[in-house]
Amino acid sequence: MYQASEFDISRLKERATQLGAQIVRNKEGFLTDDQLKPLRLQNGLYIQRHAPMLRIAIAYGMLNSAQLRALAQVARRYDRGYGHFTTRQNLQLNWISVDDTPLALSDLAEVGLHGIQSSGNCLRNITSDALAGIAPDELLDPRPYAELLRQWSTFHPEFAFLPRKFKVALTGTPEDRALVQIHDLAFEVVDVQPVVTFRVRVGGGLGRTPILGPVLRERLEWSDLLSYTHAIMRVYNELGRRDNLTKARIKILVRATGIDVFRQMVEQEWEQHKNGPHKLPDAELARIKSSFVEPDWSMGHPINASEVNLTGPALTAWNRWRARNVLPHRRPGFAAVLIALKGAGRPPGDVTSQEMEAIANIADTYSQGYIRVSHSQDLLLPAVKESDLPDLYESLRQLGLADSLGGLIGDLVACPGGDYCALANARSLPIAEEISKRYADLDAQENIGPLDLRISGCMNSCGHHHVGHIGILGVDKDGAAFYQLLLGGHSGHGAPATLGTIIGRAFAEDEIADAVEQVLDTYLEHRLPGETFRSSVDRLGKDLFAASADTIRISTIRNAPGLSLNAGESP
Repeated sequence: MYQASEFDISRLKERATQLGAQIVRNKEGFLTDDQLKPLRLQNGLYIQRHAPMLRIAIAYGMLNSAQLRALAQVARRYDRGYGHFTTRQNLQLNWISVDDTPLALSDLAEVGLHGIQSSGNCLRNITSDALAGIAPDELLDPRPYAELLRQWSTFHPEFAFLPRKFKVALTGTPEDRALVQIHDLAFEVVDVQPVVTFRVRVGGGLGRTPILGPVLRERLEWSDLLSYTHAIMRVYNELGRRDNLTKARIKILVRATGIDVFRQMVEQEWEQHKNGPHKLPDAELARIKSSFVEPDWSMGHPINASEVNLTGPALTAWNRWRARNVLPHRRPGFAAVLIALKGAGRPPGDVTSQEMEAIANIADTYSQGYIRVSHSQDLLLPAVKESDLPDLYESLRQLGLADSLGGLIGDLVACPGGDYCALANARSLPIAEEISKRYADLDAQENIGPLDLRISGCMNSCGHHHVGHIGILGVDKDGAAFYQLLLGGHSGHGAPATLGTIIGRAFAEDEIADAVEQVLDTYLEHRLPGETFRSSVDRLGKDLFAASADTIRISTIRNAPGLSLNAGESP
């Protein structure tokens, strides 16, 4: 991972001091709240429903144990002793005060962390595959190229006041684990010889108008990453809507012009500058790579089955954990281990300061101090010797972090929703909790099989509900919270990405978990041997599942005091 330099740390400290001075000027009346707003947003500071929220950028999901400890200390010192990992590889503190934010950012600067690019109408925190650099199917490690883009864009003046937020992702694998198709701009490695080459996508995104990003350019050499990105941003900066917030994203511009016309404008802009100062030389890539520190991959050691001294239920639990939470690795004798921050009693992605410190210690012991943050709000240990898996499992089990949830309904994704976010129409966390309770039994989860369930509290889609096998969207109906149910989505992990569609009408808060259960019961009743939920929906069609979910509403109305349905009537 990238090792922050003294230059990086000093700039981040300066930025924290600058924010502190801006907050003081606001209090003294020299800056209005409206004038302070873009300045605080540039540092990740929001004003949420109940309190300010600080969003901390974790560049392309890479952490080390010192950084995780710093996050733990900041959460304890300035917040309520916990943080929330998001679907975009950030960490949020939901109860920090405005006055304490510069102090927290100064503390985090010591380990190279910050809130820059985590909010506001700028080029946001660049994301990638949590398995970058270790995935067996990887063509190329995309992280040095992500770092090139990060360093170039961080303080770029043209990207500080864009028409709207702008999200970028990179992946080095044929399989899309970085959700590249739902980003404003994305780069996919397609070749490594004779030169590293990317496919470029533009105009993806979810929200009110979900769109999978179309291909803008089939082949772009790595040395043109900055100049081509600059050309795209200039076209967007000039033509993007600034008069209408809902139409300001680049996906709306691309759709309005058409991809062919947009491509022509970008190519014309690029032609003027592609051989200019943004053309990347080999020496610049070498400089970036020299700033990366990686685990010692010579230490790999395969596991010996005879070393697993477990029997009965303990052996069953171990085998289940290994099957679900231990992921393949490209380095011999190593494994990647998923730590699911999910389950009944835990809001998805939440982790306490005590747990962060314990995970940092575990990372030092078993993963050479390296940690990753995934798009599914989980943590990952990327450098675990296979021979250490039994001891690691026991350490996680003692912490209550060894739940075998990888790829199952228990590993559901949810935004903070109306409990925290001022934009939310409905609460997400109680729905996640209710579903987690109903399917707490691992045998029941295994019986259902692979399932990606995602919950968003509003159309901003922070829970990525459109790309879940089952998606839940909170909506407002006359001041009351209701939930729409979507089926047929897919993130691109293991199959082409697709967007889910709404089935039926919205459900009340006390109905939506019942509706999900009814959909899953219908799947279990009608599935073929070995058939997954997603395949079953494709084969049977969504109408069957919509009809089964709608029985919940009919039952609710029948049982409501003073209400009845006569023969032939429908709700």
